[in-house]
Amino acid sequence: MTGYGEARLSDSGFNLRVSIRSVNHRFLDLHLRMPEGFEPIEPRIRKIVRQHLRRGHLDVTVRHELVGPSAVGVNQEVAAAYLDAVDALRRQFGMSAQPDVAAILRLPGVIGPSAALLDEDLPRLEELTAKCLATAIDKLDRMREEEGAALLSEMSGRLSRITSLTAKVDTLAERARPAFAKRLQMRLKELLGEAPLDPSRLAQEAALAAQRSDISEEIARLVSHVSQFETLLSGAADVGKKLDFLLQEMQREANTLLAKTPGSDAEGLEITALALEMKSEIEKLREQVQNIE
Repeated sequence: MTGYGEARLSDSGFNLRVSIRSVNHRFLDLHLRMPEGFEPIEPRIRKIVRQHLRRGHLDVTVRHELVGPSAVGVNQEVAAAYLDAVDALRRQFGMSAQPDVAAILRLPGVIGPSAALLDEDLPRLEELTAKCLATAIDKLDRMREEEGAALLSEMSGRLSRITSLTAKVDTLAERARPAFAKRLQMRLKELLGEAPLDPSRLAQEAALAAQRSDISEEIARLVSHVSQFETLLSGAADVGKKLDFLLQEMQREANTLLAKTPGSDAEGLEITALALEMKSEIEKLREQVQNIE
C-alpha cells in the first residue's frame, strides 16, 4: 500500500530527519539510506521496520546534521591527502601555483563531523533515530489507513459483483439442464438413425454427460471463497497472503466453470460471458490485494 511519513527531531546538538516511502509489493522489500557512520544503527532500524510493516517496497532515508560548534570540522587526514596530491602534480608538471584552500575545503570528505565525535554519541543517536523512525512510521500508517478504507470499499463492491455473477450463472445452469438432456437425446438419434435407443444406455450417457458439464460444485466453492474473503477483510491484520490464495482458488473455479460450459447454445454463451466477466473482477481484486498486508 502506498504512503509517506516523515519525522524531524532536534536534541542535544543533533538534527535528525527520517522519511519512509511505501509502494505496492508482494513482499517486504526494504531499502535503507543512512549517513556515513550510522552502520551500527542499521540492524535496529531494520528490526523496527519489520515489526510494523509486512509488505511493500520501502525506502527509508535517515539524514542528520550537527548543530553548534561541532557542526563544522576539518578532517585533517583527508585534507592532507588532497594537498599531497596537489604538491605531487606541481612537482611533476613544474607548476608554481599555490593550492586554493577554499577549493580544498569544498572537496568531498574534508568538511564534516569528526569520526570520534560520532562514535562517542552513537548510542544517543541510535535512540533518537529509533524514536524519529517510529514517528515517521505512525504518519505512514495513518496515510495507509486512509487508502485502506477506500480500497476496502472498492473491493467490497467487486465481491458483490462476483456474488451477483455467480448467482446468475447458477440460474442459467439450472435452466440449461433439461434442454441439455433433450439435445443429447436428439444427437444420439441422429447418430444411430432408425436404430432403437436403449433407455438404460441413454440414461447412462446422459448422466455421464451431465456430470462432465455440471458446475454446481464450482459455484458452491466460489460462494464459499467469497464468504471467506469477506470474513478476512473484516478481520485482523496479516491477511494479504491469505486473500491472495483465495483469489487464486476463485480464478481456478472460474476457469473450470468455463471449461465445463458448452458454448453453442444461448445459455452456454451467456454463462461463458458471465464467467469471463467474473474472471476480470477476480483479476482486478488480485491487483488490489497486493496492497494489503
